[in-house]
Amino acid sequence: MTRPAFTPRRLAAAVAVALALPLAACGSSSDDPSSDQAWTYTDDLGTKLELDKAPERIVAQSSVAAALTDLGLGDKIVGVFGPLKNPDGDADLQAVGLDVDDVVDITGKGEYGDLDLEKLAELRPDVLLTSTYVEPTLWYVNEATQKKLEGTYPIGVISYEGKTQEQIFDSAEKLAVALGADREDFAEGRRAFAQASTRLKAADAALGHPTYEAVSLTPELFYVSNPDANPDLQYYRDELGLDIVTPKKPDLDEGGYWQSLSWEKADLYDADYALWDARGGSATLEKLRSEPVWGKTTAARNDAYVPWNSVGPPSPQGRAAIMDLFSEELEKKAS
Repeated sequence: MTRPAFTPRRLAAAVAVALALPLAACGSSSDDPSSDQAWTYTDDLGTKLELDKAPERIVAQSSVAAALTDLGLGDKIVGVFGPLKNPDGDADLQAVGLDVDDVVDITGKGEYGDLDLEKLAELRPDVLLTSTYVEPTLWYVNEATQKKLEGTYPIGVISYEGKTQEQIFDSAEKLAVALGADREDFAEGRRAFAQASTRLKAADAALGHPTYEAVSLTPELFYVSNPDANPDLQYYRDELGLDIVTPKKPDLDEGGYWQSLSWEKADLYDADYALWDARGGSATLEKLRSEPVWGKTTAARNDAYVPWNSVGPPSPQGRAAIMDLFSEELEKKAS
């Protein structure tokens, strides 16, 4: 069975939506990661990667690849896996910043998390990089594929579980430095994030500080996303002052990322605006609009929908791009 990338239960339980500690250790035996001296790096899961020299050929999950590109390492990315385009055929914001028509995609054609191992071998990667939302499950690498990779390729992981937005950025930047990036080059991305934050806060104020409910869905279930677990929503609420619905009974056994409800209870919470999970493309919004119980909510009655992109590159630049799109939607509604 092919699983859609936007399935919330897969995001939370199997491969994870929320971006506990910064990276435990990173670096090489030399102050210059590009040197030929031995290179070691301990990732967020405590896995110690050891190579004869710093990696020069990287294959990464698309969001991680986008973040490393933002942080100055695009020339080392030789292949990617995971979402590049959404079901509508548009560039997927999970990989914002990547040239999705130019990258070498090694995503497999089978079930969720499959990789094209033959194509991967042809790329001769020094290291594979991905992330995790629910430790230790890898994002866009299923268990069967992981078993085939282990022992052949070093796998490094950025963990989003239990982290704030700032901690996620720190993890990505520490990884980038270990791979040879210059920390001084990160300032532009940080400025972009600060500017995007100011813009979003102003856009919310221009609407009179409405309430928001972030939602995802499958044909069987309706999901109310939890800002206590999702780092982007947490940041919008705690740092920018957006009023976001917090579900009372999140599914703790699945990371607490949301509360799952039957469609008969889709009106359990109410808000002025629905932040709908845009990873499924326009079909997601059409499905949401067609549900009669959900249609009783304020957002549905007013057709007040804003696309929400919870999954994105773990870099300030990547998150800034997504926040700017959020702001643009709010600004349209205020005009």
